[in-house]
Amino acid sequence: MLKQGLLNRWRGWINRRIPRSDTQVFSQKNIFILPTGAGVVFGVLLLIMLITGINYQNSLIYLMTFVLGTVFIGAMHQTHRNLSGLSLSITRTGEGTAGEDIPFYLRLTAGKDQAVAIQVLVEESLLEQIHIPAGSTKDVVLPVPSAHRGYVRPDRIRIETRFPFGLLKAWSWLRPSSAALAYPRPLVAPEVGSQVEDGVEATAAKPVVGQDNADLRPFREGDLSQRVMWKRFARSGQMVVADWQGEQGSPHWLDFNAFPGADTELRLSYLAWLVTDRVQQSARFGLNLPGEIIEPDSGSAHGERCMRALAAWGEKPPRDQDALSFGTRKSLDARYTGATE
Repeated sequence: MLKQGLLNRWRGWINRRIPRSDTQVFSQKNIFILPTGAGVVFGVLLLIMLITGINYQNSLIYLMTFVLGTVFIGAMHQTHRNLSGLSLSITRTGEGTAGEDIPFYLRLTAGKDQAVAIQVLVEESLLEQIHIPAGSTKDVVLPVPSAHRGYVRPDRIRIETRFPFGLLKAWSWLRPSSAALAYPRPLVAPEVGSQVEDGVEATAAKPVVGQDNADLRPFREGDLSQRVMWKRFARSGQMVVADWQGEQGSPHWLDFNAFPGADTELRLSYLAWLVTDRVQQSARFGLNLPGEIIEPDSGSAHGERCMRALAAWGEKPPRDQDALSFGTRKSLDARYTGATE
């Protein structure tokens, strides 16, 4: 309890000191510096050498202790100076599929001093050994792992340096305000029809529900269990699926409501696969989501618009004081496994 309280107070202090923004200029106010493991060992050896010099009154040991101590102090100033004046900003956020890395496009601009051996990292992703000459700018792409569909925004992007000797590390953070988008992971959709019609003529021509307008075909992986003719399976052992003509709408529409029995995330994954398939075929299609309709069109730009709608459907953009979690692919796999079982 005490540990959690101290951790919360530390995080609150950091958040006040480093407000959420897409641009951060590093200075004495937001750069932190501590010895590394090697630096701690180096300091202990200096202390032992100093005690030995005092005990034996040996001038040569004094000299070596003070020289190495001066090196340590000089390294501390240089390590801090390596970050001081450096600017880190997010130029734009990318998009990708849930479970994959989502790109964040960063720009580093050095001040009056060069920045050597800079590391930029977030959780499992690391960009290291970035060198920016004084007054120059360098663009890099930081892959951020995603676990779930929706908005992806890391709480902090860490920037660190251990130059020149690795005895100390100086670091700070960028707390982004912009979020990227993770699309639903496409899953092969069963053959179902849309419940959306294209105008009055299609509605008039629609067969009456309840008539025997079903086409029977063999079961294929991905078909919904509700469409399996279980009585026929019990009698003959043949697993067949019924495609009801009365349930078929316009082939130009991809409909959220066309997958009875499937949960929300599974429906969105089916629709993501259908959008990708339609774009590859250069087919014309529209997207019907509860509360949002995208009219039929074709082309890659239309496909991207539909994928963004699927990614953001039912999700709220992260607020300034919040950061959405972005875990590992393992949690994503477990989620989808549970959805399909």
